[in-house]
Amino acid sequence: MEVVKNLDLKRFMGRWYEIASFPNFFQPKNGENTRATYTLKEDGTVHVLNETYKDGKKVSIEGTAYKADPNSDEAKLKVKFYVPPFLPIIPVTGDYWVLYIDDDYQYVLVGGGPTKKFLWILCRQTHMDDETYNFLLQKAKDLGYDVSKLHKTPQSDPPPEADDIPKDTKGIWWIKSLLGK
Repeated sequence: MEVVKNLDLKRFMGRWYEIASFPNFFQPKNGENTRATYTLKEDGTVHVLNETYKDGKKVSIEGTAYKADPNSDEAKLKVKFYVPPFLPIIPVTGDYWVLYIDDDYQYVLVGGGPTKKFLWILCRQTHMDDETYNFLLQKAKDLGYDVSKLHKTPQSDPPPEADDIPKDTKGIWWIKSLLGK
């Protein structure tokens, strides 16, 4: 599968809002205001903070992303999280392939490797216009993804930022997601 070449990691850093994704077991079902924040570390790896809001609580997981092949110009990354989030002991690694990004680094199409089981549409803003969304849908279709599985992620405008929102520190969302709830 063709991926972006020569991704500028520095420009890619920052906050991305999830516009749509394939539902998966490692994200809370029916989460809202889902976002990812990427921070480049001195060693060239990326700190990953994934956050979403579920049942009035903020849930999050942190991990690390790194180039799958340091000698390649392809935007094929690996992401590693430790689970369960309330007792992070088991490393889980997955693919994070940048399939398309616009020239201004404002929206991106990300796949979870060659299996086509995972797909995300991300944007720097909480909402995306229909023309851009449909363009990314077509890109995904052209790459062989079944876009009928995409689920749009509800986003507030402005997004929640308050620290007084309760956090799920027990990882209940993670257990529920494993059970499909």
